[in-house]
Amino acid sequence: MKNIIIGTAGHIDHGKTTLIKALTGHETDRLAEEKKRGITIDLGFTYFDLPDGNKAGIIDVPGHEKFVKNMLAGVVGMDLVLLVIAADEGVMPQTDEHINILNLLGIKKGIVVLTKYDLVDDEWLELVKEDIKEDLKDTFLENAPVIEVSSVTGYGINELIETIVNISQEYVEERDINTIPRLPIDRVFSITGFGTVITGTLISGKLKKGDEVEIYPVNKISKLRNIQVHSQDSEYAYAGQRTAINLSNIKKTDIYRGCVIAPVNSMKNTLMLDVKLNLLKSSRRIVENRSRLHLYTGTSEILCRVVLLDRDELSPGESCYAQLRLEEEIAVRRGDKFIVRFYSPMETIGGGEIIESVPLKRKRFDDNLIEELKIKEKGSNTDVIEKIIKQNSSRFLSIGELAKLTALTVEELNNNIGILEQEEKISVIRHKNESYVLHRNYEREFEDNIEKYLFKFHDENKYKKGIKKSEIKSRFFPKIKQPIFDSIIQDMIDRNVIEKKGEFISLPYFKINYDDDYLIIESSIIKLAEDGKFNFVKIDDIKSRLINNSNIEDIIALSIDDKKLIKLNDEFVISKNNYGEALNLLIEFLKSNDKITAAGFRDLLDTNRKNAIILLEYFDMMKVTKRIGNDRILY
Repeated sequence: MKNIIIGTAGHIDHGKTTLIKALTGHETDRLAEEKKRGITIDLGFTYFDLPDGNKAGIIDVPGHEKFVKNMLAGVVGMDLVLLVIAADEGVMPQTDEHINILNLLGIKKGIVVLTKYDLVDDEWLELVKEDIKEDLKDTFLENAPVIEVSSVTGYGINELIETIVNISQEYVEERDINTIPRLPIDRVFSITGFGTVITGTLISGKLKKGDEVEIYPVNKISKLRNIQVHSQDSEYAYAGQRTAINLSNIKKTDIYRGCVIAPVNSMKNTLMLDVKLNLLKSSRRIVENRSRLHLYTGTSEILCRVVLLDRDELSPGESCYAQLRLEEEIAVRRGDKFIVRFYSPMETIGGGEIIESVPLKRKRFDDNLIEELKIKEKGSNTDVIEKIIKQNSSRFLSIGELAKLTALTVEELNNNIGILEQEEKISVIRHKNESYVLHRNYEREFEDNIEKYLFKFHDENKYKKGIKKSEIKSRFFPKIKQPIFDSIIQDMIDRNVIEKKGEFISLPYFKINYDDDYLIIESSIIKLAEDGKFNFVKIDDIKSRLINNSNIEDIIALSIDDKKLIKLNDEFVISKNNYGEALNLLIEFLKSNDKITAAGFRDLLDTNRKNAIILLEYFDMMKVTKRIGNDRILY
């Protein structure tokens, strides 16, 4: 079963509301003022069952020029439009504006309904039909069926229903219920005893009673207390259905027409949009850079400035890439359609499609940017996801963050990411329950930078093993989480890009050259330690005695790594030979005696108490001895 949304369009007083009553038996004018004045001011909604079993929701939009913004809110989610033209008046100014709006918003199918058929003669009717044919040339309604009806007598109503069935069966596709649900709100009201109720057309996905949702851009969290579809309580609402939802813990004043209901954390608010802007051929306005316009998308109406990215002005009939800088936040998705109206006087001048829903601030006349927008405009989801990853690689986006930027489900993203990973265009870092993505170009760039940095470091520090891993992080990846950084480093090690020894990172081919200069300095260091015997030499004393050598610190460190020196603590070292001698003396003594005191060890080494304690504490740390009170025993 398909859920079809049918919308009306046309000039004021051409019989849209009366036609809907003839089709459904229901009245869509709900406001007292509407009934009094006999015109539709705001959106009206009703439904009826088609003979083939499909469900049709009908949106009655206002025809008066003053209420075009309400008409625009109603166009969201339309599958099929009934362009209503009164036979006694023919095409009127508001008819043309509605046609332009529907064309710009990408409505594909429609039926021209000639109402008030019973009020005109055949000759007049033919003249009106000729005018209509000329007016609809080069629009989506150019080849649309024209049905003559009288809502008063019922003439043509059955033929109209039959035509709706045929078009809906052949051309209207079922909506995707497996993507994130989005419901742009077109009405907000409260009911005593129930609280806040909203209505809208679910344009994608499905909602379930009890679901927790977020309301964008106000970022309020709520639960779906109850769902109604076609005035009946329902457990679910599916894409393509007109839906009324009772929200919990939300005041009527917290939300408004233009808000969007979607899953929590599934979308991201924005103050900028990258778009393809098309100006109507019939427009009388030239749009200059930074012109102030009224933007309509979904059910939102927002003021914006248009930044033309490749020119200084846009003339009627022309198209260009632009960035819309908004005066209020909204939440949208790539591919959403929009309309722009001139700031003053208010008239529809153009529209287009959103290419990037959460863009960076753009510079004008950037050839690379224009090429990028062309790819995003014409490319598949995979192409667009690759571009977004490329732009944000330095942030190491998680799949969850990427989902918010694209307004796609994690499942949809994973399918595209799998393709990109297989094509070796991106890399995926998986850690616990989250995955992070980066573009291969960015990966090659930072690897190249790390290699260059290491090469220079090795050249300038020939006696250093490498750079500490923590320094690589602070220099190249200061903002990313430690587990992600660890994964990056391990991947580079696995691919032999770098080598890790302890906490030091080096190039894989780098080896320390123990040249003559090194051996001379090392010999001097060892001699100082040897001469000190058990009166241990300070590291700072070694540096001060060999101050003329700039590599002294590195050579001391390597001597410790090579076990030619033993670092007893941060201050003192002992030579390997002296250490071995002290160790043998201690073990031999404890073989004959159960324990030894610090004083006894001092006498054994013929040194002072401080040195004896330093060495005993080192033996404790190395688990040679164990301290019990003031005594040491073998561990």
